[in-house]
Amino acid sequence: MNQQYFYNGVIITLNEHDEIWERGSFLVDDKGKIVQVNEGPPRLDEPETTYIDLKGKWVLPGFINTHGHTGMTMLRGHADDLPLEQWLQDKMWPIEARFTKEAVLASQSLAMVEMMKSGTTTFLDMYHLHLADMAEQVVQAGMRSVMTRGMIGLCSVAEQKDKIQEAVQFATEYRGAGDGRITTMLSPHAVYTCPPDFIEMVVNEAHRHSLPLHTHMSETAFEVEENERKYGKRPVAHLADLGFFSTKAIVAHAVHVNEEEMELLHKHNVSVSYNPMSNLKLGSGIAPVATMVEKGITVAFGTDSAASNNHLDLFEEMRTGILVQKGLQQNSTVLPARKALQMATTNGAEALGLQGVGQIKCGYEADFITICPNAPHLQPNNHIVSHLVYAASGRDVNDVYVKGKQLVKDKVCTTIDEEKIQFELNQQYNRLL
Repeated sequence: MNQQYFYNGVIITLNEHDEIWERGSFLVDDKGKIVQVNEGPPRLDEPETTYIDLKGKWVLPGFINTHGHTGMTMLRGHADDLPLEQWLQDKMWPIEARFTKEAVLASQSLAMVEMMKSGTTTFLDMYHLHLADMAEQVVQAGMRSVMTRGMIGLCSVAEQKDKIQEAVQFATEYRGAGDGRITTMLSPHAVYTCPPDFIEMVVNEAHRHSLPLHTHMSETAFEVEENERKYGKRPVAHLADLGFFSTKAIVAHAVHVNEEEMELLHKHNVSVSYNPMSNLKLGSGIAPVATMVEKGITVAFGTDSAASNNHLDLFEEMRTGILVQKGLQQNSTVLPARKALQMATTNGAEALGLQGVGQIKCGYEADFITICPNAPHLQPNNHIVSHLVYAASGRDVNDVYVKGKQLVKDKVCTTIDEEKIQFELNQQYNRLL
């Protein structure tokens, strides 16, 4: 691939100064890295360069989805309006037990199509079936992903060890795959599905292989109460005592955490994946994210699975997420629009431990999206940051690039056959039913 010179775009830099460059241009080298960012007319003397006129489109970093389960996409709408425990035990786990490889891969492919077309370039995926095949699909699709084998430890010690061995083998084999686009973690599912000894074994392997950790935590009040009843402590202290926070860690949800627990999360530099729409739909509650941010905790957005959300559009997640915080706090000034965009991009990269991702900046990976500003709901077009957060949706995304490669062109995926994968997913789902 020759280097590419993108010019005549409105660049939202999201750097420490949150600058907007009205006539921005940037040069991407043949390895997919940004090597120049300029304001003003393009330099037309670059050798072996493809020039791409952005025609005034808004350009911003690709969004980063910090928690999800793409293998469950087929279960969108399969079970609605149920509390988490019943939703998992009665509806999700029984049908997932019948999943074939074809069902999992169709689910993941459709999830990637949906994420790409709505502006997500990086996603964390916690799943437990056919991980190697899923990783190969990510490589082919061109996205960036943090992949991890979710592990439930309610089984014999021998089975626990087998699961951990499988997770470690996948994590060590596939980190760095896809020219560095795939990174990996270890993920015990949650404290209510993983006994303490099992979590300690996972933590030991994380240290041994220099792998970050990820888990669900404090998603429901019931979960917290059960942990106190069973172990005499709340989940944050429980995980801290098991050494879970002794390495790089990100927890999903953290809906039911108090001031003392937030201080503990901050002390251990634990990041939080905020999944507001899944939490609302499952009736789990609203995480105290505005307070977390005030305390210096790194908070980023996640969608959770399409089975509980029921979409993977981070624009919708971002808007809903900050609006409910304003309502919860009864304070319209908390989490302003600029902060929301940072949470969807730079905070996501920090939470996932990704270097050189999340900004349009010299030396960073060329993961970016464009939005055509001509839609009626984006007028007057002066207030770009406001519109991106409060008015835009994933349907406004026009083009998507990861590592300089175009994955979506004029709203159409270039690496996955959308029509084919929709047909396959429906066929697989009806087979399961």
